Amino acid sequence: MSRLLVTVYVFCFAATSAWAAATGIDRAAMDTTTPPGTDFWQYANGAWVKAHPIPADRSSYGVGPIMVEEVNRRVADLIQKAARDAKAGSDAARIGDYYASFLDEAGIEARGMAPLKPLLAKIAALPDRTALAGYLGEGLRADVDVMDATDLYTDNIFGLWTSPAPDDPAKYVPYLLQGGLGMPDREYYLSANEAMKKTRVQYIAHIVAMLKLAGIADADAKAGRIMALETKIAATHASRADSNDVQKGNNPWARADFSTKAPGLDWSAYFAAAGLETQSRFIVWQPTAITGISRLVASEPIADWKDYLAFRLIDHFGDCLPKAFAAEHFAFYGTALEGTPQIRARWKRAVDATNAALGEVVGKLYVEKYFPPEAKAQLEVMVANMIAAYNKRIDALAWMASSTKAEAKRKLASLKVGIAYPDKWRDYSGLAVVRGDAFGNLQRAEEFEYRYRRARLGRPVDRGEWVMTPQTVNAVNLPLHNSLNFPAAILQAPYFDPKAPAAINYGGIGATIGHEISHSFDDQGAQFDSTGRLRNWWTDADLKQFQEAGAALALQFDAYKPFPDLGVNGKQTLSENIADLAGLTASYDAFRASLGGKAAPTVDGLNGDQQFFLSYAQSWCGYLRPEALRQRLIGDGHAPAQYRALTVRNLNAWYAAFPIEPRDRLYVAPDKRVQVW
Repeated sequence: MSRLLVTVYVFCFAATSAWAAATGIDRAAMDTTTPPGTDFWQYANGAWVKAHPIPADRSSYGVGPIMVEEVNRRVADLIQKAARDAKAGSDAARIGDYYASFLDEAGIEARGMAPLKPLLAKIAALPDRTALAGYLGEGLRADVDVMDATDLYTDNIFGLWTSPAPDDPAKYVPYLLQGGLGMPDREYYLSANEAMKKTRVQYIAHIVAMLKLAGIADADAKAGRIMALETKIAATHASRADSNDVQKGNNPWARADFSTKAPGLDWSAYFAAAGLETQSRFIVWQPTAITGISRLVASEPIADWKDYLAFRLIDHFGDCLPKAFAAEHFAFYGTALEGTPQIRARWKRAVDATNAALGEVVGKLYVEKYFPPEAKAQLEVMVANMIAAYNKRIDALAWMASSTKAEAKRKLASLKVGIAYPDKWRDYSGLAVVRGDAFGNLQRAEEFEYRYRRARLGRPVDRGEWVMTPQTVNAVNLPLHNSLNFPAAILQAPYFDPKAPAAINYGGIGATIGHEISHSFDDQGAQFDSTGRLRNWWTDADLKQFQEAGAALALQFDAYKPFPDLGVNGKQTLSENIADLAGLTASYDAFRASLGGKAAPTVDGLNGDQQFFLSYAQSWCGYLRPEALRQRLIGDGHAPAQYRALTVRNLNAWYAAFPIEPRDRLYVAPDKRVQVW
């Protein structure tokens, strides 16, 4: 789904105090025993990786996690300071109370199961399938997570997203998305891979443990039935590849269509409970799941649905229940799925929870303290330079027809780029935060977000909206808005340093800016025109050329195999790989143009091009535990960092910079180097 609604830039760049010296290149991080043409990522980062084992509370380590850690420390300090100075009922009081409530483990322990019991009793009392449909509708949430690596995911059976319609980008419409799984992807339930079989056994044990902690009888038998139902739900889900296909996802359904296209669920009861009864039109992104799950609501025993919903409820609120629940939740999702041996400190999880509930309140404080206006001005110049570089590249494309070029340039001209923070801040006055009620605060925050999203339906689209908070270390493209968000937290050293040489900034933040711009022209984004409307603006010949280039890039990534039984899926990661390649290429052009015809200064023995490419490769310094790497390969639209750094193989300038010879493993013959834009 993310290919339409959001395309997120997932990265892993370094941020230790010693990382960036005067040049911004960490010489000590480099493994110069590895030739750059053998493994450029290892050459740029190998010594750092060897010297920095993954901490016990993390599934990955590198520049990104280190920077996130630093941002979280800043945020924790800001929240605590705001809470000390806060007036009752103010936004500062809200974030302080939310954070303190989540930290109050003693209070959570004392309340035990009390917050959960009324909800479990409600599930147990459901008398029939109409009531079941109403309960499912009440649970519909806008809880799809754009901070996740690529996809919009919900553990409710369906998720709601509000966004412009592909055929009418002027107004917000409701999207229904597949959900309902406790594990990350359908493949975890359906694959015959031995590692997946082992994970399924661990998941069943997790279900049993959570049910027993909640005092639910006959846990073993119920866990088997819950797993069987989730497996049936998984079988209805669209594959990752299909979910990433705009054409397969764009399925407008009228309200009346649901009873005929997806019989089984009482849709009148469902939509009434969800507050969507007046909506006449939906986009059903994965119709096989909507139809299949609806059928399961009718066919599977209602007792099994009750057991399933009870478990989903317990699992969802695990962090706001006594310590044993949080520990068991982590034992599966942290250790079994990602190989992480130790749960993160409570304060770190409290920061995450507060950011999720009151993100822009925290973000406003973050920007005031950590993002100077002069940085925004410099970045606006870089963005303008990047767009100019794209315009020149489009002009130079010999294979592209003038009509296609004209629309591509209109798309660039109308692109709305948000730097650091939104133009206007959200109003959180309607969110009730009660100090000492972590469970209730989470409930109310999710309901508040759902009401906020639902209230936009039918209204004109705000192209200036943000889906990331300023304190998020990431960036995003919104194809239906033809807009980009670059949060403040990513716009800082070592990724961006106002005092660094141009080569460093263009190899770092420039490539990121270029990546997000190019998502408007990747295999999915290129299907939207300058207004955000889904329509074909390509000639047949142009589209064929573009698709052939994408296919060649997919084959390049298919060859990367970190495990004997599992490798990178070039098609699954194609949008991100195109964005990496086009973004890096445009950033290199912008870097050279910024020199005004002069040679870049040599710094620490590195010429300008060497600094540029090493800055890019070191921006991908990071690695994952084997379990987490497997999860990334199966369910993520991004290739792992060590392969994204190898995008340089397709740029002629890289070969001259180091130099790279035909005998080198990464060498690609000139006529085989992929150029998309």
